Amino acid sequence: MDFTFSEEQQMLLDTARRFVARDYGFEARRKIKESAPEGFSREVWQGLADLGLLALNVPEADGGLGGGAIETMLAMNAIGEGLLLEPYLASAVLATRTIAALGNDAQRAELLPALAAGERIAALAHDEPGTRHERMAVETRAWPVGSGYVITGHKSVIAHGASADVLLVTARLARAGQSGPLAVFIVPRDSAGLRQVAYKTVDGVAACDMRLNQVFVPAAALLGDGADAETPIGQVLDFGLAAICAEAVGALDKLLAATVEYARNRKQFGQPIGKFQALQHRMADMVLHIEQARSMSYLAAVRCTETDAAIRSRALSAAKVVIGQACRFVGQQAVQLHGGMGVTDELDVSHYFKRLMAIELQFGCTDHHLEAYAAQLA
Repeated sequence: MDFTFSEEQQMLLDTARRFVARDYGFEARRKIKESAPEGFSREVWQGLADLGLLALNVPEADGGLGGGAIETMLAMNAIGEGLLLEPYLASAVLATRTIAALGNDAQRAELLPALAAGERIAALAHDEPGTRHERMAVETRAWPVGSGYVITGHKSVIAHGASADVLLVTARLARAGQSGPLAVFIVPRDSAGLRQVAYKTVDGVAACDMRLNQVFVPAAALLGDGADAETPIGQVLDFGLAAICAEAVGALDKLLAATVEYARNRKQFGQPIGKFQALQHRMADMVLHIEQARSMSYLAAVRCTETDAAIRSRALSAAKVVIGQACRFVGQQAVQLHGGMGVTDELDVSHYFKRLMAIELQFGCTDHHLEAYAAQLA
């Protein structure tokens, strides 16, 4: 199989990397993390829009670039290298693809150009407490009332939910007292009855829990025609899983580079510690894990749009297992090879370690996907 990127794809990767290297160094990221009220920089977000990165997943018919999984993978590689705090995965990938997949002409025309231009931010509010890895176990309900719907439920750990101008809330349509098909509603963040509790996760990413207490939305807020959205949402989540695998590879590359550089400069017993054979073996093992993760990231990008759900699920579970194992191994080895400094906030290694730990748990942890893969083989 040919893994060579096209000229346009290589240009996309190079452009994103230059932007991150120029405008998103470690000290710049630290300043954003500590001082930005929303947990990310609107200036950086606009910069991503100016580069066209926010339009990657917007179809050409809606004014976007019409990119696919490979282009998203390349963008996420650069984002992982820079540990960007901006809501790229939440808004430019998950929310954008949800609107593109389910929205009618009017909804797409209203939302997609604004998202691509960086004028609005959207977040998919899907996960709920207590569901663990049952990603379609949605307890939030929506009842038809008059000219619209009333939504009641609880969503948890919604990345950048408190900063989103638009929330895409998944809920089960309640019909005749029974739980009906899955639907997605456009809910403004200032809606009456919507309460959000904002916080930061272990890796510094802004998130929130939200409670919807009889939130009324008009009928036009229902994405699409009300058909069961479970299959499209599953496809969007699988696309997001592939994207976060690509982000992990970018972070792993930077973590390895930082570790090798430290081993060259840190001296012990009169020589650089990188000359000690035992430590060389550890770094060689880190390289092996990263290259395996890179290969599986390619597999995830190729398979995440597969129409056969079984083939898609099997490939993505395999990728998440290998990449999750790499996140844990490489992160732990990098911290140990840096000694006590590896866990300090002043060193970027600890921040990469935390992000990789979070990635290993997102979209299903390693153990879950290993069990899922084994079940499919059985």
